[in-house]
Amino acid sequence: MRNIFRFIFVASFALLILAACGGNNDASNKEQDISENNDVSTESTETENNGDKLQVVSSFTIITDMVKEVGGDKVEVHNLVPTGTDPHEYEPLPEDIKKATDADILFYNGMNLEGGKEGWFFKLIDSVGQDESKVFSLTEQVEPMYLQDEATREEEINPHSFIDPVVGIRMVEDMRDAFVEVDPDNKEYYEEQAEAYLERLHAIDQDYEQKLGELPEENKILVTSECAFQYMLDRYGLEEECIWRVDTEENGSPEQIKSLVEYIQVNNVPILFIESNVDERPMETVSKESGVDIYEKPIYSDEIGNPGEEVDTYVKYLNYNIDIITDGLSN
Repeated sequence: MRNIFRFIFVASFALLILAACGGNNDASNKEQDISENNDVSTESTETENNGDKLQVVSSFTIITDMVKEVGGDKVEVHNLVPTGTDPHEYEPLPEDIKKATDADILFYNGMNLEGGKEGWFFKLIDSVGQDESKVFSLTEQVEPMYLQDEATREEEINPHSFIDPVVGIRMVEDMRDAFVEVDPDNKEYYEEQAEAYLERLHAIDQDYEQKLGELPEENKILVTSECAFQYMLDRYGLEEECIWRVDTEENGSPEQIKSLVEYIQVNNVPILFIESNVDERPMETVSKESGVDIYEKPIYSDEIGNPGEEVDTYVKYLNYNIDIITDGLSN
């Protein structure tokens, strides 16, 4: 049965490739529209003479931004999962298939963010016959943390380690080493780019340690919709509570909301937060029933914003989150 499904999947990708490469003008125009509407599509730091650039594919926006910082003008990067799209269940577009086929190097988060070895990312890699020696996870240095649904006891890896700036540092180090491995002629360039970027991330880590350490002890509780901030909060000594721990179809159930309201009242939680990419209604219900306000601006977990928006780079993402969290929990 698995072979049948694999055949269907590969055949489907093949049809998409044909559709992307052939067809009439209407089909070509449609594909162009899809590409233009993708939040972070193929990008380059130069617009001309980029045929000799390293062709890079990245699974989602935060890694794509890291590629731009470390790869600089030596690379051209194509982002797969755009802002506003669930990275767990993405469906590759025809353009994604072509870029994955031609890529010199492919980066993904790992820790089950892209569905693991049986998920969409590796199905894409397999379908285009890409060499797995060109495929690099950026969380090899990260010790996984787990989330458990209190009702079902279901447990899964929390993939959101990149919310912790120290994990971001490890990811950039791994990316630098991968670039050097694939493109050793530009070793010095990648190392210089990475060094400058890492200095900024180390400064952010120090900022997190200082600002979160100065919070009143009774306020060191972050309440969000999804327990995505586990790695960051564990590093800097905060507690976390949320509406749901494991992402399922039952997010925001009456039982989950009741449990969180009770926790908020017992622990005198000062403020609630909503992530930029979740349904706001469950937390609005929690706020109404607990009498605790929601902070006026969202915090970011799975993604950065579109180009030109307030949080359109990883550095801005980290700085924005720490400012929002500390401002909300300081009072």
